[in-house]
Amino acid sequence: MSASKIRTKVGIIGAGPAGLFLSELLHRQGIDSVIIESRTRAEIEGTIRAGVLEQWTVDLMHQLGVGGRMAREGHFHTGITLRFKGQSHHLDMEELTGGKKVTVYPQHEVIKDLVAHRLAQGAVIHFGVQDVALAGIETDRPSVSFAQADGTPAVLDCDFIAGCDGFHGPSRQAIPAGHRREFQKIYPYGWLGILTEAPPSHHELIYARHDRGFALLSMRSPEIQRLYIQCDPKDDIALWPDERIWSELHQRLETVDGWKLTEGPVIQKGIIAMRSFVCETMRHGRLFLAGDAAHIVPPTGAKGLNLAAADVLVLSRALEKFYAKGDASGLDSYAATCLARIWKGERFSWYMTTLLHTDDEASPFEHRIREADLDYVVSSRAAATALAENYVGLPI
Repeated sequence: MSASKIRTKVGIIGAGPAGLFLSELLHRQGIDSVIIESRTRAEIEGTIRAGVLEQWTVDLMHQLGVGGRMAREGHFHTGITLRFKGQSHHLDMEELTGGKKVTVYPQHEVIKDLVAHRLAQGAVIHFGVQDVALAGIETDRPSVSFAQADGTPAVLDCDFIAGCDGFHGPSRQAIPAGHRREFQKIYPYGWLGILTEAPPSHHELIYARHDRGFALLSMRSPEIQRLYIQCDPKDDIALWPDERIWSELHQRLETVDGWKLTEGPVIQKGIIAMRSFVCETMRHGRLFLAGDAAHIVPPTGAKGLNLAAADVLVLSRALEKFYAKGDASGLDSYAATCLARIWKGERFSWYMTTLLHTDDEASPFEHRIREADLDYVVSSRAAATALAENYVGLPI
């Protein structure tokens, strides 16, 4: 069976936040693109993912006309609570950063909004594709071959390829191993996350450090709470019945002021491992990596989606300059521009993770240093401001 030919300017692999944001940004500049995605639409919209959006990401969604539902259903947080030694400490991020805040709005809801918006504008998105392979990335005529959802082979010819297909996608692997400069840290702990049918126990996120391990209290809606506890990433979820999870949450989130955790039926639970990863080779020929294809952060810093959006904002501006003026300088500086922000996001995510988690291999000295660091953050305006500035989002 002969392959059908598709021609576009920018071929985008992946319909996650990076690929969808890029498609919309390019559309607004009059630059054609086609998205291919290995999962079905139902799968990408139904995979539940947490989401804390930085101020600039929220502003971008409004500018692109996809922020309406977020404005109605999102939770707008002006601060966070740090909890340790049984005490709660509120950090007023809005006051510390001159009016900035974050919005709790799940990633899969962002994806729903972007998909609906792009399809309404006539965007071409091929869902459920298989056997994706990149070719000619070192030439000026790159292409992507794939099997469409019905099995029909197709070839996407384009000027540039944007690899927005996540850590396990084929885009990064298409760069010869000898050309990839990669950095990675695997953390010795993971998160056990639950969704529970219970009203929020607190009006903002609580990040708790406890001798038994880290805990995080968040919310999904007025009726649904999202909670996490530190655990061994190799644990079998069967070892964590609901009673054990609630017991750990109560102990790790306990305070001396009588605060109570609201319980409810657990409707979902699972364990995730944690890593930090950066591929500094974000460009190879006509292939550009963005989002999780180039970098992974532990979820403690809430940076993943925001870093992905920043990548494609930089890439869209570079492509606009190339097509409008024939100026490739933005493309040439793409990796360096993105990496300056990425490494700051990696640093903050590593900082929050090591600050709040307990490590069985850490010495008593290191344990005391973490406690001193937390004491410093909640007693120094300068330290609190530094944390707040990173949390709400550095300037883009």
